[in-house]
Amino acid sequence: MQAEVKKAVEVLKKGGVILYPTDTIWGIGCDAGNQKAVDRIYKIKKRIEEKSLIILVDNPDRINKYVKNADLLALELVNNYDKALTVIYPAAMNLAKGVAAADKSIGIRVVKDDFCKMIIEGLGKAIVSTSANISGFPPPIRFHQITDEIKNSVDYVVNLHRDRIRDFKPSRIIRIKAKGDFEVVRP
Repeated sequence: MQAEVKKAVEVLKKGGVILYPTDTIWGIGCDAGNQKAVDRIYKIKKRIEEKSLIILVDNPDRINKYVKNADLLALELVNNYDKALTVIYPAAMNLAKGVAAADKSIGIRVVKDDFCKMIIEGLGKAIVSTSANISGFPPPIRFHQITDEIKNSVDYVVNLHRDRIRDFKPSRIIRIKAKGDFEVVRP
């Protein structure tokens, strides 16, 4: 696993795009602050730029680098939730254009998967995570379902967990609202 982490981090530091196993499904990722890499992800996915992306961080402390005044309730939820949880925060910052939504909100997930954590730690910043499919098509649950078009469009395909079968369980999504309240977007 260490060799794959090292290679993935090298590619990300050079502004590249990787295909990698996330804590939920296979994803396409890059340095969330690198504009050229983010633009490439939109091109690879044939995705409209008005549709935002999510970012992955390795620990809750890193959230404050990407959100102004992170809500304490949200941080408490992140710290105590044992499954994949994506939180949509208002007031994103320090991200490439197109990562956050037009209203400046950003979806952030603190990963629990060791491989993802090591990549983020090695890079020292958040990475983009979006499903490894062309927009409008179903996300691939297993590596062999990823199209050659996607595989050939990235700079590096991680050679790890390709045969792993997971139950596809997308993350729960909550949106932080005013006055410490939140709404469940996806249960």
